[in-house]
Amino acid sequence: MARIVSAVAGESLGQQIVIDNRTGAGGNIAAEAAAKAAPDGYTLLQSNIAHAISASLYRKLGYDLERDFVHVTQLASIPFALVIHPSLGVSNVRELAALAKSRPGQFVYASSGNGGPSHLAMEMFKTLNGVDIRHVPYKGAAAIATDLVAGQVQMSFFTVAGLLPLIAGGRVKPLAIASARRSPLAPDLPTFAEQGMPGFEATTWFGVSLPKGASPAVVKRLHAVFTQALKLPDVRERLINQGFDIIGSTPEEFDLFVRAEMQRWSRVVKESRASVD
Repeated sequence: MARIVSAVAGESLGQQIVIDNRTGAGGNIAAEAAAKAAPDGYTLLQSNIAHAISASLYRKLGYDLERDFVHVTQLASIPFALVIHPSLGVSNVRELAALAKSRPGQFVYASSGNGGPSHLAMEMFKTLNGVDIRHVPYKGAAAIATDLVAGQVQMSFFTVAGLLPLIAGGRVKPLAIASARRSPLAPDLPTFAEQGMPGFEATTWFGVSLPKGASPAVVKRLHAVFTQALKLPDVRERLINQGFDIIGSTPEEFDLFVRAEMQRWSRVVKESRASVD
């Protein structure tokens, strides 16, 4: 995501945007480094759902997503879909909830790790439906897919693009997409709201944020170049083919969105008692 969009934005700015991967701690190492950088517009953070979750998941952080950043634009999002092993024999999320309720603790779901989006999405499903489904954290999507296909785990949340080959082969069964509207990559897959669970949304999203103190002129300039990049046909085609829903919001819209996401996942963290500390 960062490489595709930044390459074009850099051309508009007349200089290369260097991608500096600061991995670890659920994105917190990168966010802390960006928060402490000079607010001159030369250090940007690719903010994402992990940072919104971290605000309530971690007891101590070296940054504050609201206090320490100016949010420029939400670039895009990728919705999660709930998929199951076909042997469960259910056709929608309501039937899955009823089955899980009738057999508490007998089913297992996989996630990409404690406190991650796929973990908390299922915890939100459990709380909403009052069901007991056991959690097994994995280190990556490939291992989850292998065990899901083999029936070692019965369900998981996946991003849509990564599911398509497995769905086409009938090796996994998708039940619902966790976004406000259907995905063009899977137009026949209904949303949770369409199946009687309004407001159930879980999307992994990506945006551009700056250290607090960046001037309005810098925010305006960077907003312009990134949103213009999202309008180019080649960029749009590449992102859509990878499962992204393109957004390009205003700074005001993105700021409200970030606050809403922090509140959403704070409730889920509290109700599920998720912790990584």
